[in-house]
Amino acid sequence: MPEKRDYYEVLGVAKGCSDDELKKAYRKLAKKYHPDLNPGDKDAEAKFKEVNEAYEVLSDKEKRQRYDQFGHAGVDPNFGAGGGAGAGGFGGFGDFSDIFGDIFGGGFGFGGSTRTRDPNAPTRGNDVGVSLGISFMEAVKGCKREISYQRLENCDRCGGTGAKEGTSPETCPDCHGTGQVRVSKRSPFGMIQTVQTCSRCGGRGRIVRESCQKCGGRGRVRIGRKLEVNIPAGIDDGQTFVVRGQGDQGQNGGPAGDLHVTVSVRPDPLFERDGFDIWCDIPITYTQAVLGDEIVVPTVDGKVKYNVPEGTQSGTVFRLRDKGVTAVNGRGRGDQYVRVNIEVPKSLSRAQKEKLREFEESLSEKNYNKRQGFFDKLREAFDK
Repeated sequence: MPEKRDYYEVLGVAKGCSDDELKKAYRKLAKKYHPDLNPGDKDAEAKFKEVNEAYEVLSDKEKRQRYDQFGHAGVDPNFGAGGGAGAGGFGGFGDFSDIFGDIFGGGFGFGGSTRTRDPNAPTRGNDVGVSLGISFMEAVKGCKREISYQRLENCDRCGGTGAKEGTSPETCPDCHGTGQVRVSKRSPFGMIQTVQTCSRCGGRGRIVRESCQKCGGRGRVRIGRKLEVNIPAGIDDGQTFVVRGQGDQGQNGGPAGDLHVTVSVRPDPLFERDGFDIWCDIPITYTQAVLGDEIVVPTVDGKVKYNVPEGTQSGTVFRLRDKGVTAVNGRGRGDQYVRVNIEVPKSLSRAQKEKLREFEESLSEKNYNKRQGFFDKLREAFDK
């Protein structure tokens, strides 16, 4: 026989877990491996028994204490430690009923009545998702774009019934139009009645003798559609907006689902976005940085002029208020941050280099605040 797994491992919980954590894990696994949801699956049946055995022990305080101290030998009758309900049992009728309630939606009992859902009631259509690539400026400013996508619509040949022209669906003789049948099963507590989906009609409550040639009896077909959508200003890369009522059509008169459009924003050569703020790097010359100058700065609203102050250092950042991205909800707007980088000239002529050396020799330490401060700290460090 294969070696038994640790009960905590079986339920996927830690050794010191609470009763609520234990019960939650048990209910999830019991529902997942229940034989009624996995007909003919021997592996699922074995796991279902293993889960119940683990919970039967760990849900009992005394058994759990013995198991924590002695392992399987503390709870397995084969080791002479006493048994209890035995493998495959349930940790109390309350838990047993909870599991069946989850699996069958409350549709079980001991001969009592059960409620069934009308299979032909109006059903809302599913949502449909589509991706759309846009430019940086389209995301900032908003725009209109035409998108192509596919959605399910009622077949225009059969009117959504799935039946061949001139015929109509018939009421299922097994479930009498309810889409569900009641099945009696023997359990440790006696006969239990459960409600299951009718296998003959697949839960639809109706049977199509001759299928519509266009939709193959499904009643719906996938149709390609084109739609112009308004992309809201300020939307960011990876965000999604919703177009109501443009998803799959509903069934039996139910409302249509929604269309979810996820945008992918292409990078911009000039701008970089940070939330609702925009960053931009601008190169300036050595002379502009030393003497100051009026430069032209690009923004999402067009070009603006800015006065670079005298003595500007490379990497200096200045802010243009309210030149960023407008919030999607329309409340406020970000700023634009401009970082200036001093470009060092290259390929100087001999005359230019001589003039530059003459200029450098005319300067003193007081013209370089950072150099002066650095060497002051350096001397101070060596003096110590």
